Amino acid sequence: MIQRVTVPGLFPPPTYSHASVVETGTKLAFLAGAVPLDADGKIVGAGDPVRQAGQVMANLGEQLRAVGSDLAHVVSTDVYVVSSEPAVLSAVWEVVEASGLSTGPHSSTLLGVACLGYTGQLVEITATAVVPETPPTSAA
Repeated sequence: MIQRVTVPGLFPPPTYSHASVVETGTKLAFLAGAVPLDADGKIVGAGDPVRQAGQVMANLGEQLRAVGSDLAHVVSTDVYVVSSEPAVLSAVWEVVEASGLSTGPHSSTLLGVACLGYTGQLVEITATAVVPETPPTSAA
């Protein structure tokens, strides 16, 4: 079971929760950062953080499916964007919201950073997700 908490005494977050609590004995998956690489290892959306965010979300979905989970079971993320501009961070966050990842809403941190691991990489997302006892059904 996932309990998502918005703390009454804090400023209400627009599309995420302050905390997510997971019941003891629940299986969790700790995912490595999803990056904007295609299956051949090439950067998708060179120079375009919004397009890269779309590829990152697609790759994150693949990671989740591989462990028997999905976007609805994500409890926490860290979203890294190579930018010091709040508008760029907001544009990437809009892709995250549109993906269904913020359903719940999950707990998240959005960060502007100087550099990520691959040349030309502008976006990366790490996630923790509950792996349900019964795997989610695929929409495909």
